[in-house]
Amino acid sequence: MIDLVTGATGFTGSAVVRALVERGETEVVALVRSSSDTTELTRLGIECRTTDIRDLESVTRSFGRPRRVFHVAAAFRTEHAELDEFQRVNVEATRNLLICAAEADVDRFVHCSTVGVQGAIDDPPAAEDYRYQPGDHYQSTKLEGELVAREFAERGLPVSIVRPVGIYGPGDRRFLKLFRPIKRGRFVMIGSGETLYHLTYIDDLVAGILLAASHPAAVGEVFTIGGPRFTTLNELVALIANALGVRPPRMRIPYRPIYLASVLCERACKAVGIEPPLYPRRVEFFSKDRAFDISKSRRVLGFEPKVDLEEGLRRTAEWYRAEALL
Repeated sequence: MIDLVTGATGFTGSAVVRALVERGETEVVALVRSSSDTTELTRLGIECRTTDIRDLESVTRSFGRPRRVFHVAAAFRTEHAELDEFQRVNVEATRNLLICAAEADVDRFVHCSTVGVQGAIDDPPAAEDYRYQPGDHYQSTKLEGELVAREFAERGLPVSIVRPVGIYGPGDRRFLKLFRPIKRGRFVMIGSGETLYHLTYIDDLVAGILLAASHPAAVGEVFTIGGPRFTTLNELVALIANALGVRPPRMRIPYRPIYLASVLCERACKAVGIEPPLYPRRVEFFSKDRAFDISKSRRVLGFEPKVDLEEGLRRTAEWYRAEALL
């Protein structure tokens, strides 16, 4: 029996393949780019097939007849990246994999989407049936990819869709943008800090993904996978400071003038062809609620996150220290 995984060299995908290898129930195959560093995958005994998932012929050659497919690969946010690349990876590659999965008659296709398809939440927490409102190229193309997956599900392909909330834990580097300034006493809260934010520890996310791959009731369904609770930015920053052993930052500045400055900065930098040091999406982090209801995953899948926020942040801080990233 074979499990096929895309995005296996990324943060979430690598955690998925490690969990599959540890279970020892199937042979694991990874579809990887020609530029990918596959050293760790090879060490784990994973077969790596160089594949351009944006190209149907390439996917067809590499696909084989897996039992399950874990589609984790995505074009993630790169500031001001072209829409075409998001479209090719997040939509067309998804379609290519679904076409091959249908032809191979797979037992389950797990599509990794994102809560970003719902954008900022006006009346939190949001469940899976909350309205769509993507806010950028990444979110809008992830929505398109999710809708393609749902089309194939309606045609009878056993698809399960998971929407992770903010992913963190050892191995992730994105949250260094919070940890570093807090550690160095340079963090400045923009606005009230009462904006809601939701995280999920990487091990809990993987557990949710594996449940979506095996539970009979998961077929044709969408599941939000998140941590046991959401929090305010004020509390999150205080918890990170505690994990780092430093005093919580006290500096705070009003939201509106910083947002207006970010708009002007982005426009000016675009005019001269340079990357802006400040841009609206970064500032909007401080104003848009992102809190979600995970009760469906609990009720249908039996999902129960095991790592609380304090412990997860502590483990993350320890990893950053061990990697000399702070």
